[in-house]
Amino acid sequence: MSVDERLPEPDFLRSGGFRLATRLYAPGDVRGTRRQLNAFREYAQLGDPLADDVVALIERLPEGEGRALFERALTDGIDAVPDPPAELLAFFRHAEATPYWVDDTRLDAGARAIVRTGLLGLFPLGDMALMGGYLSSRATKPLVGTGALVEDMAPKRLVETTHWWLEVTTPGALRTHEHGYAAALRVRLVHAHVRAAMNRRPDWDHDAWDRPVNQVQTVGTLLLFSLVYVVGMQLLGVRYTDGERADIHHLWRYVGHLMGIDDELLPATEDDAWRLLWLLATSEFIPDDDSKRLAAALLAAHEGAGEGRGALGTVLAEASVRVHASVSRLVLGKDNADFLGLPNDPIAQGAVVAGAAANFAAESVRRVVPGATAVQQRIGELGRRQYLRRLGSLFRIDGTYARHMRPAA
Repeated sequence: MSVDERLPEPDFLRSGGFRLATRLYAPGDVRGTRRQLNAFREYAQLGDPLADDVVALIERLPEGEGRALFERALTDGIDAVPDPPAELLAFFRHAEATPYWVDDTRLDAGARAIVRTGLLGLFPLGDMALMGGYLSSRATKPLVGTGALVEDMAPKRLVETTHWWLEVTTPGALRTHEHGYAAALRVRLVHAHVRAAMNRRPDWDHDAWDRPVNQVQTVGTLLLFSLVYVVGMQLLGVRYTDGERADIHHLWRYVGHLMGIDDELLPATEDDAWRLLWLLATSEFIPDDDSKRLAAALLAAHEGAGEGRGALGTVLAEASVRVHASVSRLVLGKDNADFLGLPNDPIAQGAVVAGAAANFAAESVRRVVPGATAVQQRIGELGRRQYLRRLGSLFRIDGTYARHMRPAA
C-alpha cells in the first residue's frame, strides 16, 4: 500500500455508538494515510518542554519554594513575581500570550452550551471519556505507575476529573488568572510531574509505551473531553446547533493550548477532531489487562452512589453500576465492553435508550419554545452548583492537585 493511500477503518469506529456517530456526524471519509499516521506518531516521543523545565526547577529549589512561585504567577501573573526564574518566566509568557484565534465570546458560548445540559454531561465524561480512554493501553501506564489502579484511588480520580471539568467549562472561567485557566495550567504541571516520575522508573518501556504522558496521549485526552463528549451527548438525545458544537470545540482548543499541546496537533474544528480521532483509534486504542483493571476500578467507584443509605443504598449502587456500564457498552461496542468486563444488562441498556429518546423529544420542544433554552441553562447551572457543593461535602477536594505534585521518585 502506498504511503498516500487511505488506510482501513479501525475497529473502534466500526462498532457500537461510534459506528452510528461516524455515519451521522463525521464529515465524510476521515481516514488518514500511512504518511499522515507516521507523522502523527512522531508526537508520541514529545513531551512539554516548558512544563518539564518548571518541574525540574521545583525539584531543584528548597521544598515549597518553587510551588509558591508557580501559584503566585498563576493567580497574579508572572510580572508579579520579583526576578522570576527563567523556566517560570518562559512557561507563563507562553500561557499568558493568548493566541490570536481565541474569542472570549465563543468561549463563553461553548461553556453555556455545556452548562445547559446540567449533570447529563457526567455520563459522557465518565462512561465514554474515562472508560473509553482505558482502551488505550499505552495511556494507562502512567495511571498504573502512579497507583491509580488501587480501588480506593478510582473514586478520587473520578471526583477530581469531574471537579476539573466543571471548573474549565464554567462561563468566564478561562479568562487569564480565573479558576478555569488556573485549573488547566495546574493539570499541565501535574502531567509534567508524572512524566518526570515515569522517566525515572527503570521499568518504563519506552519502546512499547512511548514517552510517558506524551503529546499524542494529551491530545487524545483532550479529544475525549471535546469530540467524544459532543458525540456522546448527541447519542443521549441532546440537540446542539452547529454553532454550539463549534463553540464547544473552540473552548477545548484553548484548553488544549493552555495544557501545552503543540499547535500543530490542536484541532481547530469538529472536522479536524474527527480526523484526529481516526488517527488515535488506529494507533492508540489497543487495550490490555491494565485496561480491564482500570475499568473495574471505575465501575466500583460508581457504587458510591448508595453509600450510607442502607438497603436502599445497595439497590442504588447496583443500579448506578449497571446504568453507567450500559452507557459505556452502547457507545464503545460489544467487543470493547466485553474485553473490559462491563456488565451486559439488556434492561438497563433499554432504559438508557429510552432516556435518550425522551431527551431528544424534550430537546426538540426546547428549540421551538421561546425562552426555553435560557431556562434550561439556568437549571443546568443550578444543578452543577449543587453537585459541586455535594462533592465538597463528601470529599476533600484539593484544587491545587498538590498530592500529584510531589517530587518525582
